Amino acid sequence: MAFLSFLDREKSVAGPGYSRWLFPPAALAVHMCIGQAYGLSVFNIPLSKLIGIDQPAPDDWPLSATVQGFNFAFFFLGVSAAIFGKWVERSGPRKTMLVAAICFASGFMVSALGVKIHSLPLFIGGYGVLGGIGLGLGYISPVSTLIKWFPDRPGMATGMAIMGFGGGAMIGSPLAVALMKYYATPTSMGVWQTLVTMGLIYFCFMMFGVLIARVPPANWKPAGWVPAVNSGNKMIATASVTADNAIKTPQFWLLWGVLCLNVTAGIGVLSQASPMIQEVFSDVRMGVGKGITAEAAAGFVGLLSLFNLAGRFFWSSLSDKTGRKTIYMVYLGLGAVLYALIGSTATIGLFVGIFCIILSMYGAGFATIPAYLRDMFGTLQVGAIHGRLLTAWSTAAILGPNIVTSLREHYIESGKAAGLAENVAKANAYNTTMYIMASLLVVGFICNLLVKPVAAKYQVKPEEKPVIA
Repeated sequence: MAFLSFLDREKSVAGPGYSRWLFPPAALAVHMCIGQAYGLSVFNIPLSKLIGIDQPAPDDWPLSATVQGFNFAFFFLGVSAAIFGKWVERSGPRKTMLVAAICFASGFMVSALGVKIHSLPLFIGGYGVLGGIGLGLGYISPVSTLIKWFPDRPGMATGMAIMGFGGGAMIGSPLAVALMKYYATPTSMGVWQTLVTMGLIYFCFMMFGVLIARVPPANWKPAGWVPAVNSGNKMIATASVTADNAIKTPQFWLLWGVLCLNVTAGIGVLSQASPMIQEVFSDVRMGVGKGITAEAAAGFVGLLSLFNLAGRFFWSSLSDKTGRKTIYMVYLGLGAVLYALIGSTATIGLFVGIFCIILSMYGAGFATIPAYLRDMFGTLQVGAIHGRLLTAWSTAAILGPNIVTSLREHYIESGKAAGLAENVAKANAYNTTMYIMASLLVVGFICNLLVKPVAAKYQVKPEEKPVIA
């Protein structure tokens, strides 16, 4: 029971000697682990050959089914963040991080059992549902506390921690490939053993975050920092809005649309990054060697993860100077142009380069949105508001990967009817997908353009007692 009381918010208030710079590593320890979800695509092809080993057998799971583990994980990320947002604010980061670690690691174990007995519902229920809940709780657990520790640089603070989520695949993808190769036998792809191993590793690292997390004392401010009473920036609120009132404002739903459309475009690529580059630059289409190997494709996923990580810190920190609305104009406007260009790109170098820039801004959209919400609605319940906004991510997690996989299958069938090589048909599907993604970002650009300051009627009145619950 003593350990359980150690998890209480009251017991996690920082003492006089605690440096605020210790909290970002705690957040990173959690986010780097749960960010493995971005590297799940390296499992897609092995999961589709669990029985056939060398090639898919009739009873093997189709690629469109295995990707549902990815879809459900991000769907339940948003749902759990929305449902438990207020609880996270009340409980503090320490308790939330522990529950996240238990759910996330347990998800790996259940999905491993699903792979071993070849049960797709068990695999999806483990990684997608239970693991997805761990994703949601782990994702929002440090956000509100980071903003409170760094009121002087909220964009940099959230970018510093949330960049870990974007970088999770940089470690997780090559680790998964190496483990599957290590555990592989003539009768096994080594997938279930890899899932068990990774679940145990991630649980240990997430516990490090649990142990060092602290919340600032009430009314704490950085030494020498004086809040600007009137900065002249009408896009930064001087009063707070509760989570219940926030969802009544048009600003919340415009930002919901911005996040949903930006994520739909990026997550569709990430969910299929490994098979996509192998199929777009196959030996059949390009006439070179053996095309892109699985190891090289895993490297591509890792590279995207690196830019996803770096972009979260770079662009989000830049937003402290440019303002959140302006930086989202760049994310969405430049992103739309780059997606349109990728549809006609025929060289591997340019293809990879454009996607690296796109993924840097995709990740930055996640890192900047908590600070955007803080600007709009104040700090009172920003964590709970952020949790509710992440339902946009849940929606995008269903839309993005399904757009990519549905078009892929449609073009394969059309290509067969037209007598085209299968890999040529797949490449054509990805070209069309890029133009669709560009169109989505244009709509998101318009949503961001319409964002205005929140009306005073939604804000907490000075005489009202601020509450977290």
